[in-house]
Amino acid sequence: MRVRPISPERLVAELTERLLAAAPEPGLPAVTGAGPDAPTDRPGRLRVAVDGPPAAAPQRLAEALVDPLRALGRPVLHVRAEDFLRPASIRFEQGRTNPDAYYESWTDEAGLRREVLDPAGPGGSGRVLPSLWDPATDRASRAGYVPLPPGAVLLVSGALLLGGGLPFDVAVHLALSPAALARRTDPELRWTLPAFARYADEVDPASVADVVVRADDPRHPALAEPDEPVDGGRKNSSV
Repeated sequence: MRVRPISPERLVAELTERLLAAAPEPGLPAVTGAGPDAPTDRPGRLRVAVDGPPAAAPQRLAEALVDPLRALGRPVLHVRAEDFLRPASIRFEQGRTNPDAYYESWTDEAGLRREVLDPAGPGGSGRVLPSLWDPATDRASRAGYVPLPPGAVLLVSGALLLGGGLPFDVAVHLALSPAALARRTDPELRWTLPAFARYADEVDPASVADVVVRADDPRHPALAEPDEPVDGGRKNSSV
């Protein structure tokens, strides 16, 4: 593994270039050809996970990618996984600070897939719901659907997004060492640290992501790149 220091600005620029290269051309249909043997492996939209613990601020990186991609002619939608939480009655069933519940059942992955990832995927309608649940009111957010045209880039930011079968086309993981994670985690969220230790052990997100950013110091990130091309053997096989 080769670690390459990079400035935050250059990181955004390089990620923009990589996503632009991976995204389908605008106007390309989600399924090309009409026959039963027509290729269906190239989606009409690019679904990107920006994965990392809250301490790594994946939402901030996703937001930073929006304007550069739009400037290059790509429609972009940023969806936050925290807007797809389950109701409090489910999240807090085992208590408000249970790390196993946080790991297993806080995010409504079925809703995220149904309302966001599947519609943005091959053969999908392109009608995406940007938020499903408002945790502040513990009610449905009542957001309207947003049309996402072919060639668009969908950015989904949040924690614990990989390894559970969510169908992403590209996965970016913001990696923190255990010491940096503990140091940078808000004291009120330190109870989540065992969940991220479990995530590292069971999923090993750095091994399944397409892009790994070491983010111990947000002012001085680094790209961790394999010495040889990865063969695509991701546990989250749709990514």
